[in-house]
Order: sequence, then C-alpha cells, then structure tokens
Amino acid sequence: MDADNSSADALSTIWKHSYKGGEWRSCVNKSSGGLPESNGYIYVEANGGLNQQRILVICNAVAVAGFLNATLLIPNFHFHSIWRDPSKFGDIYDEDYFISTLENDVRVVDKIPLYLMEWFDHNMTNVYNFRVKAWSSIHYYEEVVLRRLLEEKVIRISPFANRLSFDAPPAVQQLRCLANYEALRFSNPILTLGEALVSRMKERSVNHGGKYVSVHLRFEEDMVAFSCCVCDGGEQEEKNMIAARERGWKGKFTKPGRTICPGAIRLNGKCPLTPLEVPWTTRVRLLPHRFKIKQPNLMHELLIPVFRMIVEVFPLIRHLFALIDANVLRLL
Repeated sequence: MDADNSSADALSTIWKHSYKGGEWRSCVNKSSGGLPESNGYIYVEANGGLNQQRILVICNAVAVAGFLNATLLIPNFHFHSIWRDPSKFGDIYDEDYFISTLENDVRVVDKIPLYLMEWFDHNMTNVYNFRVKAWSSIHYYEEVVLRRLLEEKVIRISPFANRLSFDAPPAVQQLRCLANYEALRFSNPILTLGEALVSRMKERSVNHGGKYVSVHLRFEEDMVAFSCCVCDGGEQEEKNMIAARERGWKGKFTKPGRTICPGAIRLNGKCPLTPLEVPWTTRVRLLPHRFKIKQPNLMHELLIPVFRMIVEVFPLIRHLFALIDANVLRLL
C-alpha cells in the first residue's frame, strides 16, 4: 500500500485496492440508537506488549462488553517488566474519542460509580476476579460470566489478553473492528511526532517515489530469551538470558529432561535476526542493488544497550515505533 502522509489518509487508501477482482469492504457497522440498561461493569487488565494490549485486550474487551450489554471501564495497562513503561490508556490513545466513538454500541467509562465501589471498600482488588481460560468462546461469557456480572454488578478479568476466541459471531467481530479501526486513535503527541517522522522518511526517499521500508526488529530481551538462541554476546549474554527466562516463565525452561540446543534452533530458522543481520538480509532478498540502507554505525554489543536505554528514558518512542512499525530502514 502506498502510504499517505497522515494516518487517516493511509487507512482510507486500503479500500481503494481490489481483492481477487472484487473490493475490500469495511466490517464496521456503527449503531445509531440508544443502549438498554447496563447489566454491570467489566474491568479488564491489559497484559502483554502494546500490540497485544490493543488487539487481544482492548478490542476483545469492547466486544465482550457489547455482547453482554455491560459497561466497560477503561482498561488498565500492566507495568511491563521489560519496557518498564508506566503509560496509561490516555497516554497512548485518545480516551475521549474512544468513549464517544463507541457511545451507541458500548458504554465506556473512566471510573466506576462511588456507591458501587463502597461495596468493595473502594479497592478494585476486592472485586471478584474471573480467571478465564485462554481463547474462551463468547458463549462462555454469555453462560458463565454474565450470570456473575448480574449478581456482583462489577467484575474483574485479569489477565485478559488472549481470553476471547477469534471464532465469534458477526456481531462480535463487528465490535472488534469498530474498536480497532474507528475508536482507537493515538493520542495527539504520538500522532504529531509519528506523522512528522513518516513525512521525513518520504522526503528522504523522494528519488524512489517516496517509498520506504519499515521493519519491526522485535529484538527485545524477553523475545530473545524465549527463543533460546545465542546471539554472540558471550558468557554475560548467556547469564542474562537465563535470568530473563526465569523471571518471565519461572521454570518452563528448566524442567527435568528439557534440553536447549541453540545451534539446532538457529539451523531450523527459528532465531530472531539481530539488528545488524536485518539490513543485510533485506538488501539480499528484497531490494534492488542501487538502493541504500541507512543502518546504525554501532557494534552489535553496543546497539541493544543503547536502544534499551532510549526506551527507558523516552517511553513515547515505544508508541511511535508501534505507529510506524518500529525501527525504520530508510532508503536514501
């Protein structure tokens, strides 16, 4: 897709392209009437990374709340152990726009009425917490969760990522689409800086029709640790990755009989590319020889600590990476 300067324009160009001789059609079907009386309040906690929080928490929470005719409390974002980013929903997304866009389909509020919270001593941890199995069907929510919601009037679901099956009725899918493509808009600081960066990349690739390649490296501590690959960082890297695996998965990789073979994993093509391998691979496989790739002039062992330091100091950069698909390889 040829991206326009603004995110809104870029999204609108999707529908201009045909699919198998036909046309793409939006799955969004907004309501125009009012909503019946709410069955109660649902509070979810968003675990995982930014993309998981958006697709597998926020969009699913909107779908569940709408299907159960419940009121959704603005999701709470977990403090991520890797990114260490304290951002709240309103720091990343336009909260008022989110609420107003959904007003005819799903009630969304930023706080639960005080008279209800008095039942729980104004402490959300006292609210009944559902431990929903991963990929549960919407019918589970209808048959099990709704009954408890009607009794308690406020329920909590934590964690919530991956707690709704992808296989759902059209009405549920439409609510997911409405949340993802209409209601979720990045906050103004992220949009402004992100659009400025995209515009700059297009300007610097003017000799190639304003086209550029954007690559999300996904080379993060938890992901590299989970892969069990060796990235030539020596003994210190090995110690760090063992510690990261234990922090994140507590015994999953140290069970009796489990053997980790980094060499075999790499031969099977299951290791993440390092920040230096990505531009080499891109040049060989994707781009004509005349294209140049802007890449960091840093040694591999220096690049990741510097990148991590930047993320820790400027959490906003993480959200910008999500907006423009992260670490950009610019065509000059």
